Amino acid sequence: MSRLMIIGCGGVASVAIHKCCQNSDVFSEIMIASRTVAKCDALKEKLQPVTKTKITTAQIDADDTEALTALIREYAPDAVLNVALPYQDLTIMDACLAAGVDYIDTANYEAEDTNDPEWRAVYEERCKRLGFSAYFDYSWQWAYQDKYEKAGLTALLGTGFDPGVTSVFAAYAKKHYFDEIHTIDILDCNGGDHGYPFATNFNPEINLREVSAPGSYLENGKWVEIPAMSIKREYEFEGVGKKDMYLLHHEEIEALGRNMPEVKRIRFFMTFGQSYLTHMKCLENVGMLSTTPIDYEGRQIVPIQFLKALLPDPASLGPRTVGKTNIVCIFTGIKDGKERSVYIYNVCDHQECYKEVESQAISYTTGVPAMIGAMLVVNGQWKKPGVFTTDEFDPDPYMDALNKWGLPWKVVENPVLVD
Repeated sequence: MSRLMIIGCGGVASVAIHKCCQNSDVFSEIMIASRTVAKCDALKEKLQPVTKTKITTAQIDADDTEALTALIREYAPDAVLNVALPYQDLTIMDACLAAGVDYIDTANYEAEDTNDPEWRAVYEERCKRLGFSAYFDYSWQWAYQDKYEKAGLTALLGTGFDPGVTSVFAAYAKKHYFDEIHTIDILDCNGGDHGYPFATNFNPEINLREVSAPGSYLENGKWVEIPAMSIKREYEFEGVGKKDMYLLHHEEIEALGRNMPEVKRIRFFMTFGQSYLTHMKCLENVGMLSTTPIDYEGRQIVPIQFLKALLPDPASLGPRTVGKTNIVCIFTGIKDGKERSVYIYNVCDHQECYKEVESQAISYTTGVPAMIGAMLVVNGQWKKPGVFTTDEFDPDPYMDALNKWGLPWKVVENPVLVD
């Protein structure tokens, strides 16, 4: 029996909260804390009558480390699950350190203001030294290793689907199917249709920054960076069909490259339709994806944040989204001296997710692993001092939990490879 504080009340957070409430044997109490407490109260009102988990709510600005530390100390949770914005990872990690509780999140740190001189200096040095220019990377959170280790606390980073489940798939493949893994291709396919001309399936600000950035992949231990959307492949996905997919930079590449240095190449692909790409390019061309504040009628606004306010809330897409997702890891390597290839994947249905937790599958496939990661930390199965990604623990209990809590997976030998 444990007590969990959950920071955030958006689409992914809602799924994680639903799943914690289904898992009352582990999560006897939860607190939902968000900047907008009315959203927390509405979710509590809906769930409290149907769960044994005791739910409390609180208003908090996760950028305010001092206030957050005080709230954590007052509630005294066994762990904090951060399903707020990646911009807030560091302030929440600081608060967890100060309060002495374990930390879990679903995505690595991003700077909200990419023109901040202090951040920019570190970013430009990293670009020059490592060779990739994504605005998000693990170095800021890995820097907390000594602090968390000395405090005897666990920080589990990136327990969503990708990153998260995909990294667990890699650890599982390494443990059970290979003596050596040579290549990893991660394929993220969303075959859902929400009916809007243009919308994003998770936070628009984060999504559009990620997709419009240069792509990159690891080959022989070095980063190879390419222009955005310049490598395209076609792949047949079970339950979805044949889709165009494009190579992107993604955070699990960085963690897997560090923790599995024997892997010779790691790539990440995501599917996009032509309409999405046309809309995105148009918005980029007119400056709407910019993170640099501009003056508008005497007020400072950030164009991409203004765009976010205009686009449909991803949390509202659930009732109108139909179709399936299929997220895949393809591994090649050696087992018992022979070449081997293995495909591990999950198919998730948007409407089935909505029937269960009133969410589309994108939020579902992130929120379920968020609960699982938190569960494994609080029950001690994935608890050790320091800062870790999901590929650094025994994958078996996580894989078992995926089957139990709504994300069943399959393993197939000799899949079609991506050239």
